[in-house]
Amino acid sequence: MKVSSVIGLAVAMGGLFLGATMEGSNPMAVLNLPAMLIVLGGTLGAVIMGTSFDAITNIPKMYMKAFNAAPPDLNGKVVELVGYAESARRDGLLALDEVTSTIEDPYTKKGLQLVVDGTDPDLVADILESENDAMRKRHGAARQPFEKAGGYAPTMGIIGTVFGLIHVLGNLDKPETLGPSISAAFIATLLGVASANVVFLPMAARLKQLSDEELHARALIVEGILSIQAGDNPRVVQEKLITFVPPKQRPAEGEAAGGSSSAEKAAA
Repeated sequence: MKVSSVIGLAVAMGGLFLGATMEGSNPMAVLNLPAMLIVLGGTLGAVIMGTSFDAITNIPKMYMKAFNAAPPDLNGKVVELVGYAESARRDGLLALDEVTSTIEDPYTKKGLQLVVDGTDPDLVADILESENDAMRKRHGAARQPFEKAGGYAPTMGIIGTVFGLIHVLGNLDKPETLGPSISAAFIATLLGVASANVVFLPMAARLKQLSDEELHARALIVEGILSIQAGDNPRVVQEKLITFVPPKQRPAEGEAAGGSSSAEKAAA
């Protein structure tokens, strides 16, 4: 589970509830059924209307991905690709045909297969970039419900508050009920703004971050595949690819040297 996501949500919720308690408010007052129906129900309906039904049914999966997705193993990819470079330099590009069937990552597998098939380097790059464009569109469609919900929820909150104030103005002959009624009316606005800024928009931002991380890993893979096709020295390939790894995550010199031999074994 992504610890930072859980910590962030806990800090946000804790700050809101603790601040409300210190001000003398009752945080549980937000559990107002009419306000929740207007804000959450209205937001869901608007999102369904503005997106595809497939994107809506995909929402639970996106929540699981946001909290459970592991970061790409960039160092592992460097080791793997350097191993393929060593194999290709020693036995030729056609030797990679034997290892493509064992590659689990479909993106890496497709790139190496194109290289083995003798595809022009520019065409290899174009095909792999087309794959990235398609992935960007899929990821954009997956996070669209959260982005739209983040925009709709505050407005639905205002609508709920207006409904509440209409009820208040219709009962001005009962002054003893005005205070509680006005307070209840503003709960809808609170729910709308809070849900948008604590749940929906942070979820969209988290999914965007995961997409960017995957695209970064794919850029590393493309660079490695094109370097292998160009016949670059494995040491040069390693130096190229290690630039994609954040400095704090890069292995020490001794570990990097050892990683090359382990990659060779993986490619053999």
